[in-house]
Amino acid sequence: MGKLTVRALRAVLVVVLTGTVFVQALMAWALVSGSDPEDGSLPLTPLRVITILGIGAAQVALVCVWRLVTMVRRGTVFSHAAFRYVDVIIGAIVAAALVWFAVTALNAPGQRDDPGVTLIMGGTGVAILGVALIVLVLRMLLAQAVARDVEATQLQTELDEVI
Repeated sequence: MGKLTVRALRAVLVVVLTGTVFVQALMAWALVSGSDPEDGSLPLTPLRVITILGIGAAQVALVCVWRLVTMVRRGTVFSHAAFRYVDVIIGAIVAAALVWFAVTALNAPGQRDDPGVTLIMGGTGVAILGVALIVLVLRMLLAQAVARDVEATQLQTELDEVI
């Protein structure tokens, strides 16, 4: 991976992480201060708590992507240490899907006249779980690459001994 690509990705990660921390801080401030009274149309307090948790899941995934990019830059991504970060990313995506299903459940009573919105939101949650499955497949590809790398290293060692 080139230096420009790594720098661009890290810049995006910093901007997104900074933005999510800002939004989280605003949500937490609204919870603590009680500055935004609920009008009864939607339970804002549970929605804010769920949003803060969902943003936290995204932040965990961002940090893990940062660590994986660092490993790519150092040439150590094809090692067993990378699995820890990929597993955490999968867990964060599943957590985000569960948070989304909670938002869907909170929103559902207000959508009795138009249940299609709830179905679309549920479908979005299933799509988020689909992303977790895609990352799981990529994890399996990483496992195969690590196994091949280990095998290649062993063969190279044997070849060096023969020569």
